[in-house]
Amino acid sequence: MSAAPSIVLPRTFARYSLFDFIGKGGMAEIYLARQKTDLGGARRCVVKQILPELASDAAFSEMLVHEANLAARLNHANVVQVFDLGREDGRLFIAMEYVEGFDINGLLRRCSQSKIPLPFDFAIHVVSEALKGLDYAHRRTDDAGRPLGIVHRDVSPSNLLVSFEGEVKVCDFGIAHANEALGGHRATHVNEALKGKAGYMSPEHARGEPLDARADVFAAGIILWELAAGRKLYRITESGPSLLDQARRAEIPLLPDRGLPAPHELAEIIGRALAPDRRSRYPSAGAMQRDLEAYAIRAKRMTSPLQLGSWLTSAFGHDIVAQRRARERAAAAIEKGALVVLRPIAASAELTPLHGSGFGRPPAPADAPAPLLKPPRKTRAIALLALLLVMAAAIAMMKVRLHFH
Repeated sequence: MSAAPSIVLPRTFARYSLFDFIGKGGMAEIYLARQKTDLGGARRCVVKQILPELASDAAFSEMLVHEANLAARLNHANVVQVFDLGREDGRLFIAMEYVEGFDINGLLRRCSQSKIPLPFDFAIHVVSEALKGLDYAHRRTDDAGRPLGIVHRDVSPSNLLVSFEGEVKVCDFGIAHANEALGGHRATHVNEALKGKAGYMSPEHARGEPLDARADVFAAGIILWELAAGRKLYRITESGPSLLDQARRAEIPLLPDRGLPAPHELAEIIGRALAPDRRSRYPSAGAMQRDLEAYAIRAKRMTSPLQLGSWLTSAFGHDIVAQRRARERAAAAIEKGALVVLRPIAASAELTPLHGSGFGRPPAPADAPAPLLKPPRKTRAIALLALLLVMAAAIAMMKVRLHFH
């Protein structure tokens, strides 16, 4: 993802205050935001602003709205909740649950940079939990009990999120399906992103055939293979086939020997998930999850969200959370009103509002004293209350000291 937002932050957008830029992909700019409630509360969320060149495509917009409405029906511990879809200032956007942590791509990158290996216990746990979310989505029905036929189509490390609480969630259901609605020159905007995702496509997906839940099982199998092998399944060389060609062939190499427990049992699970013929594959994500969990129990590799969250926080979490909390406080301060900067009278007598409407005070004569600004009544009351609290705390401390003397 690119690290170049198109707007200055913090910024108000619809009912959201955008305060941190997460990234930009082939389809959207992604921001961390605060959503204010009617009762004055606030919660963190993610806002995806669809790129204007895509949002103006009628077929894409129609498919995205349809898929987002399907995704909004999903309510599961292992699925990122979608709770808003709309347009603001001509921009189509999706708002969804914020998972404070990393996607698997980002986590593996940090592990590599810090030379901290991802314990295989946690790798099994991540894939197992993701399979629970996928199985739920695949089985979801409408109010009349009819299957919704949801297929993710883009199960990849960037769409598996791990939180500092140890939660594992699958995000972006339906986005890949909306991308397929793009035609002509507009499709070039997502081509680069899709090239990388071809490394997680089932062979039937790479061939453009109709898909069912077993395509997501194949993608989950690739992720498990890569976490077990410690490298990518498909590799690109100058004279070799493209990722898409390799996905069509689905030639799966044997797992390298890395000293993992019960390697033959693990290889059997991965081999069934990655069967090129989907009729030989696991029939559902739930079936694969049950086998993987049984393997973890027999291999004594079971772990818990608490252990995963504790490891993730201690290894990578403290600096990231502190930075985001600081940006969030800045956004919250701006929500309360425009800030004011005072410039010296000798240089300029203007009152310059930040994020204001341009009003100010006319220049004063050169020999005029600097004006005294009277703080608002509410500010004075808050300051007085803070002073009283400090005095009360000081008196209490004095009493404690006298007691011990």
